[in-house]
Amino acid sequence: MNRHWSLICLSAVIVVAGAVNSICALDPNRELSQFPHDRWSTETGFPGGTIYAITQSADGYLWLGTEKGLVRFDGLTFQLIQHSDTPELPAGPVLGLIADADGNLWIRLQSPSIVRYRNGKFEEVLTALERIEPRITSMNLGQDNKVLLSTFENGILRYNGEKFVALVSKAEIPNSIIISITETEAGDIWMGTRDSGLNRFSEQQFSAISDGLPDRKINCLLPIGNRELLIGTDKGLVRWDGSRLTNTALPQELSQVQILTMLKDRDANIWIGTDKLGLLRFNSGGIAFMSKQDQLRTGAITALFEDREGNLWAGNDEGIERFRDCAFMSFSEGLPSEKNGAVFADSENRIWFAPLAGGLSWLKENQVKNESIDGLAEDIVYSIAGGKDDLWIGRQRGGLTHLNFTGTSLTAKTYTQKDGLAQNSVYAVYESRDGAVWAGTLSGGVSRLKSGEFTNYTAANGLAANAVTAIAETADGTMWFATPNGLNALSYGNWRTLKMPDGLPSENIVALFRDSSDVLWIGTAKGLAFLDSSGQIRTVPENLAPLRESILGAAEDKNGFLWISSAAQVLRVNREKLLNGSADDDAIRQFGLPDGLESLEGVKRNRSVIADSAGRVWFSMARGISMIDVNRLKNDSVPALVQIQTISADGKPLELEDNLRISGAHQRLTLKYTGLSLSIPERVRFRYKLDGFDKDWSEPTAAREAVYTNLSPGFYTFHVIASNSDRVWNSQAAIIDFEIAPMFWQSGWFRVLCAVGFVLGIIALYGFRLHRVTQRLNARFEERLAERTRIAQELHDSLLQGFVSVSMQLNVAVDNVPADSPSKRQFSRILELMSRVSEEGRHTLRGLRASQIDDAGNLEQSFADVRQELTAAQQAEFRVIVEGSPQTLRALTRDEVYHIGREALLNAYRHSKAKKIEIIVEYGAKYLRITVRDDGCGIDQDVVQTGREGHWGLIGMRERAEKIGARLKVLSRLGGGTEIELFVPHHIAFENQSSNRIFDWFSKFSKRSKEQNK
Repeated sequence: MNRHWSLICLSAVIVVAGAVNSICALDPNRELSQFPHDRWSTETGFPGGTIYAITQSADGYLWLGTEKGLVRFDGLTFQLIQHSDTPELPAGPVLGLIADADGNLWIRLQSPSIVRYRNGKFEEVLTALERIEPRITSMNLGQDNKVLLSTFENGILRYNGEKFVALVSKAEIPNSIIISITETEAGDIWMGTRDSGLNRFSEQQFSAISDGLPDRKINCLLPIGNRELLIGTDKGLVRWDGSRLTNTALPQELSQVQILTMLKDRDANIWIGTDKLGLLRFNSGGIAFMSKQDQLRTGAITALFEDREGNLWAGNDEGIERFRDCAFMSFSEGLPSEKNGAVFADSENRIWFAPLAGGLSWLKENQVKNESIDGLAEDIVYSIAGGKDDLWIGRQRGGLTHLNFTGTSLTAKTYTQKDGLAQNSVYAVYESRDGAVWAGTLSGGVSRLKSGEFTNYTAANGLAANAVTAIAETADGTMWFATPNGLNALSYGNWRTLKMPDGLPSENIVALFRDSSDVLWIGTAKGLAFLDSSGQIRTVPENLAPLRESILGAAEDKNGFLWISSAAQVLRVNREKLLNGSADDDAIRQFGLPDGLESLEGVKRNRSVIADSAGRVWFSMARGISMIDVNRLKNDSVPALVQIQTISADGKPLELEDNLRISGAHQRLTLKYTGLSLSIPERVRFRYKLDGFDKDWSEPTAAREAVYTNLSPGFYTFHVIASNSDRVWNSQAAIIDFEIAPMFWQSGWFRVLCAVGFVLGIIALYGFRLHRVTQRLNARFEERLAERTRIAQELHDSLLQGFVSVSMQLNVAVDNVPADSPSKRQFSRILELMSRVSEEGRHTLRGLRASQIDDAGNLEQSFADVRQELTAAQQAEFRVIVEGSPQTLRALTRDEVYHIGREALLNAYRHSKAKKIEIIVEYGAKYLRITVRDDGCGIDQDVVQTGREGHWGLIGMRERAEKIGARLKVLSRLGGGTEIELFVPHHIAFENQSSNRIFDWFSKFSKRSKEQNK
């Protein structure tokens, strides 16, 4: 069996073992130097020390076991777990790390202990479970992801989910330290010792294997099949093929090399960490080494790990390095020039490209060949087109060259102006379906070559300009020509020119491309446009900013996506969304340097982007040529995992715990989080929302913290999600619940007290105001009463006394008139009239002067005394009725109430001719009601409404009632008696003793303040 076939056989075994995972990892066809790789050392944040182990926990963090201890890495920041912060984790080197299927992280220390990390806490497992402290010499995962331990005192132990059980006793193991352990699919347990070779425990039997070992020190073991195994020693690599140790199917380069660590990735590549050769990759294609420069920088590889996204991590004594797959593979080394122009893929999937410095070359399977036939090496190639067995080359000075392939031979024929070509500077070449070749020149128009004859078209024939930058053909046979002055169409000999008024974003047309559905895509200096099925030009929406800059080239992959090169970007566009008008930000995927591109700047050449028949898309860039294989694009991109790392209040860290309660005294709350996507962590974006504060999710942001200020007391839930570098958002948000505890002034009881105090204050202020108003009204009443008394005194002393004096004089005069004189009867009537007027005047003055009710406000007694004022009072039955408990009347209202009641009684006696008159005084809880009722002749309704002309009784009563805020109601009908009701609200009628005390206090306080101010 030759060596190459042996490699294929070994690879087949590995592929079968790794085929269960369809997610693409590191491309096995790439050279190691073509993988983007990043290094972290002490200069870039790595804590330092040799790395002994690497693993990834279920929450997405990368964990490093180093000489200085345990280190956690989120892709951007390293955190050394200090013993002072976690006493459960002993200080010292971490020699081993594994993550089991239950999400536990197992940590092998230099001390005689093993620590498990789960649910955010560290715990010493053996001490807690076994009450023993064995010296652990190696650790690994066995079948079903169960932890295997080799110990110096207790042999081989396996963790069954609850405790460690012994598999192989110490008595069965040679007296040598086991430094590596593993288990194959068949259940065989393999043990590599420090100086006694290889041991196997299979079917309850222990055996030592030494024949074929290059060295008795076994550094690492790697299962590669049901019973197959790779063994790494200080002097090379050997293979256990199921029955014996052999070097068959192993590269000769791996003999006599110190093998320190090994890993099988999901694409069945075998990665090997060595002492002097650095990192190696072994697959069916052979063995791949890192460059000499990388080997010198990397040094000995002591730890390897493949994370959940397919990235390869390699650790050494200087730091850690990440190798990751990327969308693009770029070629610059080995090319004639870094800067290239036109590209073309022929039927053999050779990629033809034209260096900007001149010449024509092709690339296939990482091999480059330059063609110099017919002076091409000394000329600059602008454009390449062709069919199955030939190429058409547009040259800067040499015209149009036709290359023919006959077997392995190549022939050339060149056409110039002498042959009828419009110009020797041919910028764009296109071969139409009818076999004609179109050549667009720099300034001479376009030429059509058919059957050996040229036909030339210029601006005089209908071209928008004589410079032709691109040519395309649609299914109806229409030829399209791009010029700096618009887009031309030639159909059945007729020319048509389309410009900005026709919908073009710019008249400077740079590129043309017809896709598989016969849509013509138009790249202009100001964005992308396309010709729809109705022949109308449509531009892309304004929100798609990347498609509104200069478009240099476009191609379509086998999945129907458009790939576009612009002045500063490489884009993949959802073609269907653009066509149906539903394109949004998710319709565009931007690619950058982290995706394997060596440059983002495209080149302005005809056909700078092409797709080959193998499903690859090629880009000619300002630096090299870049290729993306759409077959390897991840359709099920691994989403980022989000972790909330810390929460702090005013800069003070808080414990992340359930039922977190935060004092309301804190003004600034900061939540820090991270997105665990280790491929390109710089591209991770976050959206967050705080239930109870935010109405919706935030806009995507690269910031890894959210800050909230002056949160009100209450319960809140913080959510955060993340997108990975492919803009795939995770569906499971990281969540933390917390409560902002109120300060005492924010508590419910304090607010109730404030509300009660506020209400009491309003009541007090209202009472104080009412008291002041009452005082002012009482003062006004006293002033008015004094004025009425003064008027009564003056009327009594002047007018009435004058009447009395006149009456006396008139009586003397009447006495002197003879009895039979006719005048005596007239004088007698005058005296009687004067006597009546004087009596009525005395009654009126009595009403003006007298204090009608006593200080206690005894209304019923005052109303009873009204009858005595009238001489005719004996003609009607009169009574006063009191209902309810009498209350003290306000001074402001008591006199007005009395006058209204007195006026009603006087009117009843004088005018009603009633037989029965009664007044009811009702003291209610919320009112005072005075009702005067008689059974007399009644009052006409017109009089009730407007009063009697020349009389002011009813009008005065209404005015008095309105003045004090009372309500007066008059009910009467002719012959049916009269009822007059006065309704006075409680707060107007009665004194409030409790309020008076408040008013008195306010009054005293105000008086004291005024005295102090004086």
